Amino acid sequence: MSGRCRIAKDMKITCWKRQLWFAGILGLVFTASTQAEVLRVEVRERQPFAGGHEFGQVGAYEKIVGRLHCEVDPEDASQARIADIKLAPRNARGRVEFWTDFFLLKPADARRGNGRLLYDVNNRGNKLALWTFNEARGNNPTTLADAGNGFLMRNGWSVLWCGWNGEVAPGENRLVAGLPVAQENGKPITGKVHVEICRDQPVESSPFYWTPWAIAIPYPPVSLDTKQARLTMRPDRSKPAVEIAADQWAFARAENGKPVADAGQLWVRGGIRPGWLYELVYTARDPRVSGLGLAAVRDCTSFFRYETADRQGNANPLAGAIQYAYVFGISQSGRFVNQFIYEDFNTDERRRVVFDGAFSHVGGAGRGLFNCRFGMATLCAGQHENVLVPSESFPFNTLPQTDPVTRRTGDILASVRTRGQVPKIFYTQSSTEYWTRGASLLHTDVNGRQDVSLDPHARLYLAAGAQHLGGGSTNRGSYQNPCNPLNDRPYMLRALLVALDEWTSRGLPPPESRYPRIKDGTLISVDEFRALFPKVPGVQLPTTCYTPLRLDFGPRWEKEGIADIVPPKIGRPYRMLVPAVDHDGNELAGVRLPDVAVPLATYTGWNLRASSCGAEGMLAPYCGSYLPFALTYEERLKANDPRPAVRERYPSRMVYLFHVKEAIRRLRGERLLLEEDAETLLKLAGERQLWEP
Repeated sequence: MSGRCRIAKDMKITCWKRQLWFAGILGLVFTASTQAEVLRVEVRERQPFAGGHEFGQVGAYEKIVGRLHCEVDPEDASQARIADIKLAPRNARGRVEFWTDFFLLKPADARRGNGRLLYDVNNRGNKLALWTFNEARGNNPTTLADAGNGFLMRNGWSVLWCGWNGEVAPGENRLVAGLPVAQENGKPITGKVHVEICRDQPVESSPFYWTPWAIAIPYPPVSLDTKQARLTMRPDRSKPAVEIAADQWAFARAENGKPVADAGQLWVRGGIRPGWLYELVYTARDPRVSGLGLAAVRDCTSFFRYETADRQGNANPLAGAIQYAYVFGISQSGRFVNQFIYEDFNTDERRRVVFDGAFSHVGGAGRGLFNCRFGMATLCAGQHENVLVPSESFPFNTLPQTDPVTRRTGDILASVRTRGQVPKIFYTQSSTEYWTRGASLLHTDVNGRQDVSLDPHARLYLAAGAQHLGGGSTNRGSYQNPCNPLNDRPYMLRALLVALDEWTSRGLPPPESRYPRIKDGTLISVDEFRALFPKVPGVQLPTTCYTPLRLDFGPRWEKEGIADIVPPKIGRPYRMLVPAVDHDGNELAGVRLPDVAVPLATYTGWNLRASSCGAEGMLAPYCGSYLPFALTYEERLKANDPRPAVRERYPSRMVYLFHVKEAIRRLRGERLLLEEDAETLLKLAGERQLWEP
């Protein structure tokens, strides 16, 4: 266990027990006057994790899997922001019921843990915390291999997941949630839905919401009659849409070359063209009360953090074990974290703080369709696809701001600030978020002309040159350039998790924010970026980045989450900026890990779609580029590459390793790298075979 993570037990446990005794007395008082939100804990599986392997001083872990049966009071102020909550079915007590799967990994002896709960917001039902911090894959962590390097376990963390996304289909160990369907006077609610489908490869048919992770469950159409819907197609949004005749498509899937009726798929005669945008507007029915997914995370975490048992007396397996709780989310889940705080879900029905700290990773400046009628959490906008999805919407800053076009004012921490319960927040971004996820809006005005400060409770860190996640291969696949291998790097994230805990629990200030700024020239326009980037032969540069639009869904959208204008009216775009680069094309600002600080290549957060995928030249949504340097001066001249070759920069392995050690030393001193990861990075650098023996 590292020194930074170790809890000084002798001194803290006595104080901790006093706190728990006091909390228990308060719990009895509250229980007498307020019903618990978790009705019943249904444990379906409880077994030793990793075969009972001992993780250092913490010891063995156990795995507990089950389902929480919950209810909320729709009239309570804590549910006021849930769209359609007043239209959800109620039980005999006048409460709204729902359920959520949960998955918990905890020290078998809770007293040997560190008193910290890490809640990992699942991404489309998939667990990512162990992938991120432990470098482990798998959606059903059970064996020692599933623990990866054991970082979280060696340091005593309890790790919790639960379902929240009502559109996730069961299967492959995904976490799901059972959310009720809203009705009006006992009758189905209907409304217009806009679906955009874009596939990289030619297919005969496609689910409405297809991702490599999972296929989301759509809202069923009122009718499969295509004359009651409208389908258009276009190569990109700059071109006019062409309507497809009703007899040329169907709500169907292709089987043996023929369409078979399917309410959740689109079939087009002649097939779906790669890269083209197919936009379908139809009348749907039965909207889920999607905002209850936010309540599920709140109430699940609050139960495991504070309660001793459910209403039926079933024990909380973490009772009395948790001092501090943190929420962590990646990509869609990072946007969920942003929405959770913005929508004021970090206080439970008993007015207790749910999360002391929040960690939003690669979420850009986004939130999402997590809490609205006919909400689809899986959707987010990009430069080419789903531009009409309001995943980036005002406000963006952590301090009050005004949109001069709409005259709206606000900030994303307004609700929690009013309560006086602002969690400590880390926003971490890769370079990709500045190109495809609107990240600059977090810290500039909406016109992209001025830097804006962060709230004192927030810090922002850019992993310079890194890509969003996934990929990491040098195979071009669907992209013009080889993909950037600097994705999913846990080194900075592990150090920042430790720093977030130290800030929250000990008051130790975290590392200063590290991100590009307008005032020092490290945050610039795409045109300025193009002028700075080295002229590497064969590399096509992006001409623009993702630019969120002001979208008008009608008068009920902001307060009720109901869209009356579908698709929305398009207003003026916001202005986006991207990180500036040096003469190698590597980014100047942010946390420069050794591969960027002592480069052997150019690492970018952008990549372009390959011609085979259609929409050639458009940004790929999530991948960066990897452009290696020539090995020798002669190879560089032959390739006409302006970037110095590897051996020009570092004449020997000794010179290269000297610079790597210096970069690692700086990161350690800035608390942006843990000692164990410093050793790993130095070992990896030493294994590179780029010099003659």
